This record gives sequence, C-alpha cells and structure tokens, in this order.
Amino acid sequence: MSLKVGLQVYSVREDAEKDLEGTLRKIKELGYDGVEFAGLYGHSYEEVRRMVQEAGLTPISAHIPLVEMLADPEGVLAGYAQIGCPYAAVPYLPEEMRAGNCDFEKTIQNIRTVCEAAKKNGIVMLYHNHDFEFEKIGEEYVLDYLYRTIPADLLQTEVDTCWVNVAGENPSAYVRKYTGRAPIVHLKDFYLSNRDNKGGQPFYELIGDSQKAGGQDVFEFRPVGYGMQDFPAILKASEDAGASWVIVEQDRPSMGKSPMECAQMSRDYLKTLGV
Repeated sequence: MSLKVGLQVYSVREDAEKDLEGTLRKIKELGYDGVEFAGLYGHSYEEVRRMVQEAGLTPISAHIPLVEMLADPEGVLAGYAQIGCPYAAVPYLPEEMRAGNCDFEKTIQNIRTVCEAAKKNGIVMLYHNHDFEFEKIGEEYVLDYLYRTIPADLLQTEVDTCWVNVAGENPSAYVRKYTGRAPIVHLKDFYLSNRDNKGGQPFYELIGDSQKAGGQDVFEFRPVGYGMQDFPAILKASEDAGASWVIVEQDRPSMGKSPMECAQMSRDYLKTLGV
C-alpha cells in the first residue's frame, strides 16, 4: 500500500510531557513515518521543528483547539507552518459549541475563520470528528452539514474511524463518501460490550466533556488490530479515497500495556497488513 503511517502524539502524551525529544525518537524507532501533534508540551515552534526533523519524522498535522486558534488565527497557524505541518485540525468542539447547544451557524463561521487563516499560511484545515457529530440537523448528520457548508478548498476531512463506528455507521463507507477530500484518516480501535448503552451512562470520557466513562467493561480503547474494527477494509477504503496518511490514535492505554507499548502493538499489526 502507498499509505504512510503516523502516530498522534496524544497517544503517548505522558512520555511527551516528560521528554518530547526522546519520545519522538522512540516513535521513529517503532516504525512510524510521521507524527500529529496535540500541543507542544511547553516547547517553541522552532524547537519542535528541530526535534521532529532530527528524529527523522514528518510533522503531518496538529490538533489545535478551536478556541486557541480563534484567539490568534494568523499567529497560531503561522507557528505550525513554521514546524512544517501541511495540515491542522479542529480536534473537537466543546459542548457549548455543538449543534443543539448553541447557534451552530456561529460555530460554522468560527471554523470558516480558522480555515481561511490556515489557507493563508499554506496549511490545509481538517475537521476531526467524534460521535456527537452524528446527531442530525433535519435529515442530515451534523458532520455532513459542516462539510457541505464549508467548501472543500477550505476544509477537508479527518475521519476518526472509531467514532464513526460507535455512532453506528460503517467506517469504510464513510471514508469513501469523502473520496478526494480525505487526505488523513484516523485509525482507532475499541471494544464496546453494550452498543445500545441502555443504562444511559456515557460509556466513554471525551476531552472537553464533564461526563464520566462507563468503565472498561463497557468501552475500552484498544491498540489497532486488537478490537472490533475491520482494518483491512478501512485501509483499502482510505487508499481508494486518496488518503496519503493514516494516523494511529489511542486515547488511553489498555490490555495492561503502557501507552508506548500500545503504540508498538498498533504499528506491528499494521506492518502485517503491508503498511
């Protein structure tokens, strides 16, 4: 396959907080081609540019909170351009910015604002979904409404295949739906024992939410290849859709392994599939 494999540094964030430079070198040793950032752990843009270059990794993209970008769109995105990231992503929406909780048209305008700033800095903006974007506006998913409202020349997709599946859609079909607009696809595996979740308790804990997880007996993030996802099909769909990168992300370690051990398990599994 022509796909290259990156790691979302958030997956090993405790290591990165202690020693970002050493963590980047270790990620390279595991066989990853690039990294996607979620914060710079107190380092300057120039320091991170040097670290990633010396580690021999490609700085693929960065997850940057929307409120951080809105505070200084040009400055923040110019900084990530300095690192060398060709992509940046709106990683999630806090509850108060989601459809049903606010004037969603204002949220869309805010996303458009950072998309335009990214384009000025030579960066392509992406939107990284969770499952809450699979609520509907009329007959249309919020996520599809967002992508229909903001044109592809400003906003591209970063489909998180875990959350598409959790929301009840087929990840491979959803990636293919955005063929030509899907440069990066998130590979995330999970175990879910109770999809209907009839007890009513949220079964996962999401960044920016106050909800509590239902427990690992209900939902658990897993290394890629160790959960419920059909990754051969997802990888084929990613390639068919024109993706250049697939990015491993595991929000929390599991199976008694450390975050870095989970990252290694994911990479080793993907190698068995030819990527």
